[in-house]
Amino acid sequence: MKPFTAILTFNLLICCSLRIASSFGCPPPERLRRLLQRVDDGEAPILLLPCCYDGLTARLVALGGFDATFMTGFGVSGVNGYPDTQLVSFNEMLKAASTVAEGLSSAALEKARYSEGAADTDPVAIPCIADGDTGYGNAINVKRTVFGYARSGMAGIMIEDQVAPKRCGHVAGKSVVSFDEAVKRVQAACDARDEYEVLFGKGTGPLILARTDSLVTDGFEDAIQRCIAFRDVGCDMTFLEAPQSVEQMEEYCNRVSGPKLANMLEYGSTPILPPAELQKMGYTMAAYPLTLLSASIKAMKESLELIKEGKPTLDKILSFAETKDVVGFTKYAKEEERYATEKKN
Repeated sequence: MKPFTAILTFNLLICCSLRIASSFGCPPPERLRRLLQRVDDGEAPILLLPCCYDGLTARLVALGGFDATFMTGFGVSGVNGYPDTQLVSFNEMLKAASTVAEGLSSAALEKARYSEGAADTDPVAIPCIADGDTGYGNAINVKRTVFGYARSGMAGIMIEDQVAPKRCGHVAGKSVVSFDEAVKRVQAACDARDEYEVLFGKGTGPLILARTDSLVTDGFEDAIQRCIAFRDVGCDMTFLEAPQSVEQMEEYCNRVSGPKLANMLEYGSTPILPPAELQKMGYTMAAYPLTLLSASIKAMKESLELIKEGKPTLDKILSFAETKDVVGFTKYAKEEERYATEKKN
């Protein structure tokens, strides 16, 4: 190959590479990382995470204008008819993660192309952190869980230090693994994140949210030391579950580095504080784990009671047109028209 031809070919390859790189959307983990960084830099308010558990709730959160969401294991268990006691398997959680990812993608496409005032802009699916429970086994299982959630499109994964089978962090009967095993479990998750990036590129490995439940079982100081150790082995975010006072929340924020999650469970063990107050305290994210699930259960129970009494339910429900729009009929009809080979009457 002549020198000029070689230089021209090289330049064309560079231009093509840049064009390809700019044409692809930002990977979900990198998008989440940037959102967290903006909060940390004081450029954005605390990241609010209404928790979803299926395709419909994922769509509702995305269409509601939130920047991120969290797939709650309590919710996934609940809609499968079980309590949050790890009766739902890894494969069932993985399937739920894929369904959530599809819901977020469909909502992004709908907002960008078919919503009122849309200008056919590039669609952006909001990132989701998925509940990975205990990792469903030993450290090697943890790594497989991280890879599985990454392939399903999750931006992050939460790994906790409870003994399997785990349970909701705000109920009785919890127990945790030893300090050293907890740290190794988180280290395995971080290693899997890094290995995934080696295979599939920078920014593709899901961020690791390391959770400890040891406050109730082993005391506040042990929980703080676990969070610090989780950060030392590379986790991206920490989550101290079920602090019981504002003072504990403040001390956690003061002593542990990096992004931190506040769990705003209504009627739970932790004080419910306004988002601005949580951010001032040092939290980066505020999750609302059961709000959508609990609100829907309340609405369904009230509607069932009205049906049983033979009373109208119109005050409890959306119009049929609104319901169709929320589940995606509007987008489907427009997509169908776009690819139609002949016009329908």
